[in-house]
Amino acid sequence: MYIYNTLTRKKEEFVPMDKNEVKVYVCGPTVYNFFHIGNARPFVVFDTLRRYLEYTGNTVKFVQNFTDVDDKIINKAREDGVTAGEVSEKYIEEYYKDAAALNVKKATVHPKVTETMDEIIQFVSDLIDKGYAYERNGDVYYSTRKFKEYGKLSKQNIEDLESGARIEVDEAKDDPLDFALWKARKADDEIAWESPWGMGRPGWHIECSTMSRKYLGETIDIHAGGQDLIFPHHENEIAQSEAHNGKQFANYWMHNGYITIDKEKMSKSKGNFFTVRDILKDYDGEVMRFFLLSGHYRNPINFSKELMDQAKNSLARMQNAKENLKHLAATEEGQMTEEEKAVYEGFDAHRQDFIKAMDDDLNTADAISAIFELISDINIAVKDGCSKEFAEKSLEVLQELADVLGLLADSEDDGIDDDIQALVDERQEARKAKNFARADEIRDELLNKGIILEDTREGVKWKRQ
Repeated sequence: MYIYNTLTRKKEEFVPMDKNEVKVYVCGPTVYNFFHIGNARPFVVFDTLRRYLEYTGNTVKFVQNFTDVDDKIINKAREDGVTAGEVSEKYIEEYYKDAAALNVKKATVHPKVTETMDEIIQFVSDLIDKGYAYERNGDVYYSTRKFKEYGKLSKQNIEDLESGARIEVDEAKDDPLDFALWKARKADDEIAWESPWGMGRPGWHIECSTMSRKYLGETIDIHAGGQDLIFPHHENEIAQSEAHNGKQFANYWMHNGYITIDKEKMSKSKGNFFTVRDILKDYDGEVMRFFLLSGHYRNPINFSKELMDQAKNSLARMQNAKENLKHLAATEEGQMTEEEKAVYEGFDAHRQDFIKAMDDDLNTADAISAIFELISDINIAVKDGCSKEFAEKSLEVLQELADVLGLLADSEDDGIDDDIQALVDERQEARKAKNFARADEIRDELLNKGIILEDTREGVKWKRQ
């Protein structure tokens, strides 16, 4: 597999440090609200990376943090008249709900800042001892110029950074480029912890350096997140971690591109700010996942109703192929014919195309195309019926590849499919009893659910719109 490494600005063969375990750290959400469509992209993309690494035989230790200490959380707590802890716990639970709707698997570990405080305080103390940080009035700052390779990830020149840097009025740092590792408590209602520098809380950047080190060690295989995190967040993580550990922090850096809304930058002021919870009112989570994987992860992607509708229709083709194979597997009989065996063996070419695409810097767009080529061949093969064995084995191949992309999930669909089938059966019974009013009522009910009925020689079948 080849990965585009932001650090080197080129594709490199991915070689994990430990053949028995790939170590991946992905920056998670700041939990003060529902996460938005821009947040959803890295969650889905790097969940797919994890799935593919596992598909190719790797064990993956996947760490994604929750930032549960932040100014936004404190402000939200003040607005709602609750504690910061109540805000963060509420939105962690909401994160899990929306992530499940997108079929994003839970990380191996979901560390929280509040549960890593001792390690963060020790990390900051170590940086002071090593001469990379200093304390001013209860705040602790990182001495950016002390780290000679600062800017190597974002490719920014420190002199250029200096011209754009500024010191806030309430800051006492030595250099405009220095950034906060620890913030002194400013108000009595701020969440804070005892430290060698007084009551306070960590800066944003130090959290990920500490949690990554705690759960994955001093050097990791892959660090990933959105493109907006390259600078300053990931740049600062490198400076902290490599100054502290004396080793390279991450061997590969992966960053996904931005999402625009109707070709404009998403912002609350423009009224084009969409949370995943908002979008789930109109579209199934699997449609959103398909949409987010339909372009290459490093390219910008435009979110619009038209493109979501296209994703819905494309995904329906996959879902219909699966339902058709499930129907054939349940109703047909017999083993594969010689002709079917030859067709089935040809499916491996589509599997290899899928793997080739995913090996090329996680090219999910081409991987999806390989699945549709597979579906085309399957549909041609079964248009006049097929053996039970052929239907079952074709379904296995389709599901194998779809699983890697987190699509065509069975976890909750089976129950939904059973409910739909029960209505289809009830309609058939109503028609037999000449209760056409009830039969029409059921057809309308199914249509409202996005289900179309088709009369075939094998009986009534259904498919999604």
